[in-house]
Amino acid sequence: MTGVRLNRQLVLEEAARVPDGSGGWLESWTTLGALWADIRARSGRDTAGQAGQHALGSYRIIVRAAPAGAPSRPRAGQRFRYGTRIFAITAVTENDAEARYLTCFAQEEVAT
Repeated sequence: MTGVRLNRQLVLEEAARVPDGSGGWLESWTTLGALWADIRARSGRDTAGQAGQHALGSYRIIVRAAPAGAPSRPRAGQRFRYGTRIFAITAVTENDAEARYLTCFAQEEVAT
């Protein structure tokens, strides 16, 4: 595939449940590793929620492929971190016929 530029290093994270000491659970994020990626914006919109106005961006993030089941292969429900930015992964699919790259569809929510 031409045009893929893996020029940003993202941290892949997975949610983990941690006991809160009061019989409940807290959500914590565990680092699985770093991946080089090509981040491409798809669309964006404003949404209103209980906490106020938010901008919701949709992104296509391309990374090198990893075998199914490998810890370095992104999955829906995980997230990428790029500095202070967080991209929630909603779906992952192979990007090309040779399965050299994966396309991760992700969303970023920013308070406005």
